[in-house]
Amino acid sequence: MTGAVLGPPAREPAAAARPPAVSLREALPVWARIAALSFGGPAGQIAVMHRILVEERRWISESRFLHALNFCTLLPGPEAQQLATYVGWLMHGTRGGLLAGGLFVLPGLLAIMALSWVYVLLGQVGAVAGLLFGLKAAVLAIVAQAVLRIGRKALRSRAMVALAAASFLAIFVLDVPFPLIVLGAGSIGYLGGRAGLAQFQAGGHGAVAPEDGAPYLLGDEGLPQEQASHGHVLRVLGLWGTAWLAPVALILLWLGPGDVFAQIALFFSQMAMVTFGGAYAVLAYVAQRAVEHYGWLRPGEMLDGLGLAETTPGPLIMVTQFVGFLAAYRAPGSLPPLVAATLGGLLTTWVTFAPCFLWIFLGAPYVERLRGDRALAAALAAVTAAVVGVILNLAVWFALHTIFAEVRPVAAGPGRLDLPVWSSLDPFALGLSLAALLAVFRFRAGMIAMLAACAAAGLALRLAGAI
Repeated sequence: MTGAVLGPPAREPAAAARPPAVSLREALPVWARIAALSFGGPAGQIAVMHRILVEERRWISESRFLHALNFCTLLPGPEAQQLATYVGWLMHGTRGGLLAGGLFVLPGLLAIMALSWVYVLLGQVGAVAGLLFGLKAAVLAIVAQAVLRIGRKALRSRAMVALAAASFLAIFVLDVPFPLIVLGAGSIGYLGGRAGLAQFQAGGHGAVAPEDGAPYLLGDEGLPQEQASHGHVLRVLGLWGTAWLAPVALILLWLGPGDVFAQIALFFSQMAMVTFGGAYAVLAYVAQRAVEHYGWLRPGEMLDGLGLAETTPGPLIMVTQFVGFLAAYRAPGSLPPLVAATLGGLLTTWVTFAPCFLWIFLGAPYVERLRGDRALAAALAAVTAAVVGVILNLAVWFALHTIFAEVRPVAAGPGRLDLPVWSSLDPFALGLSLAALLAVFRFRAGMIAMLAACAAAGLALRLAGAI
């Protein structure tokens, strides 16, 4: 409730004044608050930012917020973190982008690092093992929910349904790399958009809500501090390209391509360039390569990592830090395992998020040129449709490795299928997974409540000696 200002009753209230300018120091606690509340995946994180930045603080207008969000969905990487970076850049230039984007990552980095230490030191202890057993069931329900949620928005035509089905078969049966699926779907959507085909028409994140008349600090008419220019492009590429890739090159030259740190640096740098479609789509690619190609961790451990990431603030893609941590822990070279693991996790986080700043600082000054481009919008819609198929693959993969202790590969023409060994069915994992699915889809349970309930159930089963 806002207080009224007393004054002579005959005087009409003056027009609402524009909010006062906000210094970088004044913005710091607001971005820290957003970072601390960034649970619930990108949808929840974007909702928190909208409530605080648009409704409470009135730092940025509704239409400008949505425009920034549309731009961030075109980029590889976590769109919520990039949106925070974009708004911070819009307000205070590069320093503001670093503050907002860096703070958004920091709580998750610290939490995942601490939990990774607990995992390798105590992961097989009864209580911890029980908690992780329950979290796996919760993760399966969350991924299944993501398939339906994104599918409802993305699959609005037969062409989009076909792209989703083709991407599922490509990755599940033919083992096609995720980057090729993204590039193929984007190319098809772009050509369909250029041709004006109705099947490829895409909408934005929603219509712009009507303004209520009160001004914003950053209204629709304002221009950013940093303007697009050739000099700007060269400066950003030189600074952030070097910051991102110089450590990768040094590690390769020093340790050689076969070292685990070189593999981490190269793999997650490549991932940072193709991570369209959100964290769940990326995790299918990470699981495919980290588990099956590199052998850095086992399928159940990938589920454990995702469960830990779901319970901490920050981007869900922070689960990659857990992957890098375990990879270096198991191949430490001459370093103590926990030291190597910590360095591996930090290296993973750096090469995952440094490109995010590059994309924003490089592309944000040109963002107005992307408005209204139907071909680019169609390409994004096609990629999102393909991502539905990729996430469905992730859900099936998680289900197989959660409910069954063993799976076996079976040839299927030019491809291969992973089928369960039915004798390895875990009835407790099946029952807990069905309960989690029922809680999500029938009773609309919140994510945090469902994670807590599943973890508690897993702990109870462990203490009772059932698992």
